[in-house]
Amino acid sequence: MMCAANMIGETRYDVIVVGGGHAGTEASAAAARYGARVALITHQFATIGAMSCNPAIGGLGKGHLVREVDALDGIMARAADQGGIQFRVLNRRKGPAVRGPRAQADRKLYAAAVQNMIRETENLSVIEGEACNLIMDNGHCKGVILNDGRMLQAGAVVLTTGTFLRGLIHIGEKKIKAGRIGEAPVEGLSSTLIAHGLTLGRLKTGTPARLDGRTINWDVLEMQAGDENPEPFSLLTETLPNRQIACGITRTTAETHTIIRNNIHRSPLYAGVIESRGPRYCPSIEDKVVRFADRESHQIFLEPEGLDDHTVYPNGISSSLPEDVQEAFIRSMPGLEQVGIIQSGYAIEYDYVDPRHLEVTLETRNIPGLFLAGQINGTTGYEEAAAQGLVAGLNAARKAGGQDGAVFDRAEGYIGVMIDDLTTHGVSEPYRMFTSRSEYRLSLRVDNADERLTKKGVALGCVGAQRAAFHVKRQNTLAEWRERLNTWSLTPTEAKKHGLSLNRDGQRRSAFQLLSYPDFSIDQLASIWPEMNEMPNWLRERLETDAVYAVYLNRQNDDIEAYRRDEALMLPSDLPFDTLQGLSSELRQKLTNVRPATLGQAARIEGMTPAALTILSAHAGKNRRRAQIETASA
Repeated sequence: MMCAANMIGETRYDVIVVGGGHAGTEASAAAARYGARVALITHQFATIGAMSCNPAIGGLGKGHLVREVDALDGIMARAADQGGIQFRVLNRRKGPAVRGPRAQADRKLYAAAVQNMIRETENLSVIEGEACNLIMDNGHCKGVILNDGRMLQAGAVVLTTGTFLRGLIHIGEKKIKAGRIGEAPVEGLSSTLIAHGLTLGRLKTGTPARLDGRTINWDVLEMQAGDENPEPFSLLTETLPNRQIACGITRTTAETHTIIRNNIHRSPLYAGVIESRGPRYCPSIEDKVVRFADRESHQIFLEPEGLDDHTVYPNGISSSLPEDVQEAFIRSMPGLEQVGIIQSGYAIEYDYVDPRHLEVTLETRNIPGLFLAGQINGTTGYEEAAAQGLVAGLNAARKAGGQDGAVFDRAEGYIGVMIDDLTTHGVSEPYRMFTSRSEYRLSLRVDNADERLTKKGVALGCVGAQRAAFHVKRQNTLAEWRERLNTWSLTPTEAKKHGLSLNRDGQRRSAFQLLSYPDFSIDQLASIWPEMNEMPNWLRERLETDAVYAVYLNRQNDDIEAYRRDEALMLPSDLPFDTLQGLSSELRQKLTNVRPATLGQAARIEGMTPAALTILSAHAGKNRRRAQIETASA
């Protein structure tokens, strides 16, 4: 494929990142923190950190990813704190393992925070332009060519193209080639990826209309405020700088549904114009009305997009119906009878790469030196993109420096869960993170992401000195108080003297064990051990949670040990799955597509049988013995 201009020179970097969205910013920042010399290529610096869809960060499952990105010194959590205008912890009434922090953000403040962090990152340059092709050398990716003719060479390249790969917007019968509204798509890279053996598909996502908040009748709406004591995303955030706002709540009506049903033939989703799959858990309002025909109404949140911005995001009515239909059904809802439409909603189709082409480091097997992150891997959401971006950027920097890639497994973070899901199972619809995707979610809570990942991040080279020092201090405090709680103890008789009722079995119980009882808290136990009043506020809920989950975590640790034993059984990288005797043709094909690196990953392939695992286990054993012999010889 040829570019639009003559070659006009070359520049060398360690890592080049293409795309300035949530994946691209995390990728470029992570690579730069590692010490690589990084170029971030984006159409316009002003669009870095843009929130293309909803003005919010986090949520159920997604909030876990943001905390893990923060634990690895990423930027999303700090930007959310600087731009946040409403903070809520979702599922607060449920167990700590499934709670999800969420921050509604001021779009301009969030983007400004991201841009400032990019500016302040050492070793990171931003280049405005469009990558139109890859520079290849003996099958390896060695850089990119821009459409103005510039050639940028690098030790590794990260593509984070979002919805821009052959992006096509649909509004009713109208089609607009765009990566997002008002921005041109990327047309050339898809052909390059296909030419090098990568399988591409099409996915769809969508966004609702934007409303003029000055034309909404807020007086008739129920309002939802944030938490009374808002909880920051980042551990490094001491205070939240912005005033907090409330959101409005309205509902669709019978008239709304009638308007949509009467015009469903005009929706590109139902007219056969769009054939690609959209996110099942974030359906358009057309899908909701058709799929949930028995529902009388659907709740819609009206979320202001900024403190000094009249734009309102109506969360729950994503649509690609024609503008006149969108206006009609929106005005059929309470409080929106006279609302002005600033921008119509739309659906967008775009190319993605089958993520089974990826190693768990997010490097493509077909093109060594090329890493992919974000929606190009079939995911949806800012948070999923950011987490992949951090891993891809770190591993691209390690690749350029001649180091092995960093692997995050399912037992240490939702980042590992997501990457394993993608590379093992692929996608048939945009992938979204949920806590239910993790079998170890009791261990993978939002309150312990730093304990799980920061030390590893320090060892891998992506955590800076400030966070590393903060982490050591915090972990020392945690260890000190855990030791105290396990040292302090009393018998049932001693407990009775303090007005506490315990089973009269004569056993001495530690303060930590007492916290596992539903009727005991740190505030109550402080009457016995007054030193507890000195405990930092952040630590109280953490230790109570650890105590309640202790028995279950011990059992889960056994499961994790078994999981890691299987993950330690490496399969030969050149194992010819397509000719292995004793396997069905279906399993041979699946194994060839996925190319599992370990016996554990092979076991998670759909349709895998015990007999097939026995065959693969034999090859893993031979591989281990061969590695031991090679190590001994060296």
